[in-house]
Amino acid sequence: MAWFFAVLLVALIGGVVMVAAGRGESMAPSVSDDPPLDLPDGPLAAADLRQVRFNVAFRGYRAAEVDELLERLATQLDERG
Repeated sequence: MAWFFAVLLVALIGGVVMVAAGRGESMAPSVSDDPPLDLPDGPLAAADLRQVRFNVAFRGYRAAEVDELLERLATQLDERG
């Protein structure tokens, strides 16, 4: 009888390891509930840039927000020159 519980325990631990390793059903993608950057439409002014505040993530700023701002600035600079 003890061997039955030992096999059951090993199977249970194996199942937990498989799910933790991502071999079970995949998790749904995370959804951000952070508000978008509050930037005006059209060209940005220096005052707009000075007021930008990025949401802080676990390991720094949210890359998507920084990328969005940098892309807008790059496009705006390309249009100037």
